[in-house]
Amino acid sequence: QVQLVESGGGLVQAGGSLRLSCAVSGVTFSRYNVGWFRQAPGTERQFVAAMWSSGGKIRYANSVKGRFTISRDNAKNTVFLQMNSLGFVDTAVYYCAAAPNRSDFNGYYYEERGYDYWGRGTQVTVSS
Repeated sequence: QVQLVESGGGLVQAGGSLRLSCAVSGVTFSRYNVGWFRQAPGTERQFVAAMWSSGGKIRYANSVKGRFTISRDNAKNTVFLQMNSLGFVDTAVYYCAAAPNRSDFNGYYYEERGYDYWGRGTQVTVSS
């Protein structure tokens, strides 16, 4: 059974930082591409960041580029999202997702359909 479990969310002041973690089990993690998405109330889920299985290719949404960093630890089957300079617009439920390393991921890494497995999300709230 494949499971993705996010942690590390919480309440943070504007300008602060948080580090999200996502523990992945039930798959050969090193062969999977991973991504982070977020969903604010009343909006659709949107792409945040993606990392290919090799770790050598990374993509970010323009809204988080330069502030967020995605990384992975294959020995621990975990993907991370370091979030700095947080603002009110970053308030959302953050989801991690995983997909086997297939060729069409290159075209769909920023869309929900590019991923096979999802976590349940962790809430991030940025306050004044």
